[in-house]
Amino acid sequence: MDVFGYLGPYMLEWFNMLVRWLHIITGIAWIGASFYFVWLDNTIRPPAPGSELAKKGVAGELWAVHGGGFYNPQKYLVAPSELPKELHWFKWEAYSTWTSGFALLVIVYYLNAQAMMVDRSVADLGSWQAVGIGLGSLVVGWVVYDLLCRSPLGKHDLAFGLVIFAFLVASSYVLGILLSGRAAYLHVGAMIGTMMVANVAMLIIPGQRKMVNAMMAGEKPDPIHGIKAKQRSVHNNYFTLPVLFIMISNHYAMTYRHEYAWAVLGVIMAAGVLIRHFFNLRHKGRVEWKYPAAGVALLLGLAVAIAPKAPVQARAAAGLDEAARFAQVRTIMDQRCVSCHAQQPTQAGFATAPAGVMLHTPELVSQNALRIYQQTVQLKAMPLANLTNMTDAERAQVGAWFEAGAKTGK
Repeated sequence: MDVFGYLGPYMLEWFNMLVRWLHIITGIAWIGASFYFVWLDNTIRPPAPGSELAKKGVAGELWAVHGGGFYNPQKYLVAPSELPKELHWFKWEAYSTWTSGFALLVIVYYLNAQAMMVDRSVADLGSWQAVGIGLGSLVVGWVVYDLLCRSPLGKHDLAFGLVIFAFLVASSYVLGILLSGRAAYLHVGAMIGTMMVANVAMLIIPGQRKMVNAMMAGEKPDPIHGIKAKQRSVHNNYFTLPVLFIMISNHYAMTYRHEYAWAVLGVIMAAGVLIRHFFNLRHKGRVEWKYPAAGVALLLGLAVAIAPKAPVQARAAAGLDEAARFAQVRTIMDQRCVSCHAQQPTQAGFATAPAGVMLHTPELVSQNALRIYQQTVQLKAMPLANLTNMTDAERAQVGAWFEAGAKTGK
């Protein structure tokens, strides 16, 4: 038991790494398949009227060359006249991506909720309350999205897209006043990922099975299943770039720690959708640069809007020389930061120092001065969820030391 207690955080770190790797691998496979089939659907061209392909019910085809070979994929209006012996299904990528992503939520956030999900400056929650909010958001997200898809609104692509976008931004706002910034962002991403995988599991694959079963029974498949599957597949395609950003967002505290983090996420998601739309149109032969230009403009405008203010000229603390001011900063680091940022962290749930940043020696504090300033003063992202209760006065001391040149007095 002592051995497990000693190695527990280390083993959890390995589990975290392997599951994260799996999540990236399966995510690439899923998103790659999504991008490919939307490209294929937008690129195929209808056969000539009266041609053999048209008589066979082929809606479109294309020729492509890749890896030294030529390929000729064809799409049928509903289904071929005869079911092939071997039929490839695309589902494991979606299921594996969501399963590994949910496992990461459990490992990183739910098993260490006080550090990763609770921010007492936002809401004083217990661990199970925070976890319950996170899990509830996944369920609510899917139910609202699915009901909207089935409603008359689902027949109007632009209006539907605007409503879903507004819902996701509103969800980001609500989660942001309940959970830590990182957890709020990640759960918006998990909501979108849940919508995407539920589309596959509850609409796309069941619809395809019904079509296959009808053919096996000698019946003509109902085209409504293909229409519904196509709608959800296109939705998934537009969801991909926002989800990809959210997957990496925890590295960028300037976004999730901002006062208007929900609006920051909304702008970034909108830029991703506009850029994705450009590529989807391009596959159809329409090159409209206004969409990526608008996306880039949104990102540039956001970068300007959330830029940190210029630091106020630092004033030397009365009666203290450089060495004494550095000693103050060292004391703050020891009290507020070293429990996580050390060669052997003592904070529960951490086997190694986050991002590899260690601050347990004077040399390491000096070496990481810029990072300390950014995270503790500009962004106030550290300590994580302010677990160690760093005060504003302490942050000001760190800021004054850095702005005066981050000198050690040596």
